[in-house]
Parts: sequence; C-alpha cells; structure tokens
Amino acid sequence: MKIIYYKKEHQYDFERLNKAWLSKYFDIEPLDIQFLSNPEEFILKDGGTILFAEYQGYIIGTVALVVVKQNVYELAKMTVDEAYHGLGAGKFLCTSAIKEAKKRNAEKVILYTNSRLETAINIYRKFGFKNTPLDGQKFKRANIKMELILNTLNSTL
Repeated sequence: MKIIYYKKEHQYDFERLNKAWLSKYFDIEPLDIQFLSNPEEFILKDGGTILFAEYQGYIIGTVALVVVKQNVYELAKMTVDEAYHGLGAGKFLCTSAIKEAKKRNAEKVILYTNSRLETAINIYRKFGFKNTPLDGQKFKRANIKMELILNTLNSTL
C-alpha cells in the first residue's frame, strides 16, 4: 500500500469514495457536493491537500487535510472502500495525514465526526485524538469534534 497525492484525474475517486460512505450513513449535503466536485477550490486552493491509499494499482481510500487557520488543519473526508476494509488502510491514511500535517508545521489537527461512525472514532482515539467541545461544524451530521495536539504526539509518526 502506498500514498499518492491528489492530481486532477483523482477527483472522480475522491468523489466516488466519499459518496459511498456518505450515502450509506447520512444525507449528502450541498456542501459535500461542493467539496467533492471541486476539491481544487474548496480544499487545495487555501493550502490543503488530499491523500489517497493505493493498493495493487487501485485507489482504495482517501483523506483530506483542510486548512482551518495558521498551523491548524482539519482531517476530513477520510474513507476506505468497503471492499478493502481490514487491510489497515484507515490507519495508514490517518498516519499519513498526521505526518503530512507535521511536515506543514501544524500544531493541531481537528476533525468532525458522528457517533454512528464507531470504527473511525476508534482509529482517531488510537492516534491520540481527544473529544473537545463541538463548535464550528459545517455539516449537520457532525455531533463530535476531536482534536490532536501535535507537540504531544509520539515522534515516531
């Protein structure tokens, strides 16, 4: 498994992977459509990035780092194709996103999630994310906010 960075030709995979999990658990919101159909404008333009997990030549998962403010990123749109669950791709994507945030001198990574997404929440907790008061959420489905302060993170990441 390897990480590849977003290029214009990956927009379809970014949208496909995210629409699959969103439609399974929630309603796709208008802001989702904007982010997924035009990530260059809504994620990359302000300095964010999108990573993909590639396995045996297939794009099987993705995660975005969205700039919130200087030295703060939001981990967003993390998903793995259901056909590839169990390979560790979620942990691989999370590790890679945290490493990328550290390379960019981030002090903190935040995320918004929903209590129904127990597997994802367990991954986040294993990486040291802690619950924090819910504020600033853009999506109706968000009922949990978590943050990771990077200066307390194990330096092996």
